[in-house]
Amino acid sequence: MKIAVIGGYAPSLINFRGPLLRRLVSLGHEVHALAPAHVPDISPQLEEMGVEYSMFPLIRRGMNPFSDIGTLLHLKQVLYRIRPDVVLSYTFKPVVYGSLAARMAWVGEKKRVYSMVTGLGYAFTENKGFKRRMLFNIAKGMYRAGLKSCDGVMFQNPDDLAFFQKLDVLSDHTKTTVVNGSGVDLEHYAVAPLPEKPVFLCLSRLLKSKGVAEYAQAALRLKERYPDVSFRLIGPREEGTDTISPEAVNEWRSRGLEIGPAVEDVRPEMAQASVYVLPSYREGTPRSVLEAMSMGRPVITTDVPGCRETVVDGENGCLVGLRDVDGLADAMERFIADPGLAKTMGAAGRRLAEEKFDVNKVNDAILSFMGIE
Repeated sequence: MKIAVIGGYAPSLINFRGPLLRRLVSLGHEVHALAPAHVPDISPQLEEMGVEYSMFPLIRRGMNPFSDIGTLLHLKQVLYRIRPDVVLSYTFKPVVYGSLAARMAWVGEKKRVYSMVTGLGYAFTENKGFKRRMLFNIAKGMYRAGLKSCDGVMFQNPDDLAFFQKLDVLSDHTKTTVVNGSGVDLEHYAVAPLPEKPVFLCLSRLLKSKGVAEYAQAALRLKERYPDVSFRLIGPREEGTDTISPEAVNEWRSRGLEIGPAVEDVRPEMAQASVYVLPSYREGTPRSVLEAMSMGRPVITTDVPGCRETVVDGENGCLVGLRDVDGLADAMERFIADPGLAKTMGAAGRRLAEEKFDVNKVNDAILSFMGIE
């Protein structure tokens, strides 16, 4: 069987979908991976897995109808050349244009199209202003067009499934299921010793909807009271309405927040941390949280869709309210006042990762849903 997996960010084919791609190859399928060009080139890594790699043009953020039409037509050409039996797309634009392109490229009814909704993004997390309402309606229409081309749609938390059902963007014939995120490779993200002193870490793109500003405010408030405690923020800055301004980032840095660029391998950063913090506004299932749990780190995150699936409050971390800087600071201070909490809650997080988020168990659920053996 020929299987095509389409993603919007090339490294995610390795970091998020690598175990799934290897599994498909090991089952004897001809596997193709599609993503936009990226530097450094990921082709050698995919070839080593036995996966064929094709590139297509994509502007990940923003709505440009001319470039998006070009993406759709290019994907159609690639899929027509490959002629896969099954297509699996994930992330917003690949879900929309990958699913549409698959139906446009095929003649025959035995081909199958699946999508995975890995999060809803800015258009669905902000709820004020004319521009946001316009983006919401555009995104809703795009999802409706793409998902109605699917035989099945996977969600990473039950709240997103309920939300899409309420929006009426799913066809009656479309099967749905909820899987436990992308899963995490428990061996790759092995438990690491905790540092002697409390170190807080947030790994995130510098976007408002990731709760980065709330993290910075809480961290800087605590930094004034506990100058010897480290508060770290690691991730790339992106363009767009949702981005954090360079002026804000520079101000945070000047006040003691340790800020670094994105890294290819998060394990060294996670190993230096004792507590992982992600006060996001909404997620599918946050991969960085799963990595932190796998490495034995307690998690502080928000009680919102996707995030709340990863933490049992008081057992492997803390859940705080959306945009609640006071609550976030209080939760972080608990780990400063009682450093032993990181060890006990981190161990509980590792156990939860083993029970619920093991990538092999997640991939079993994905393949079973798609009827692939």
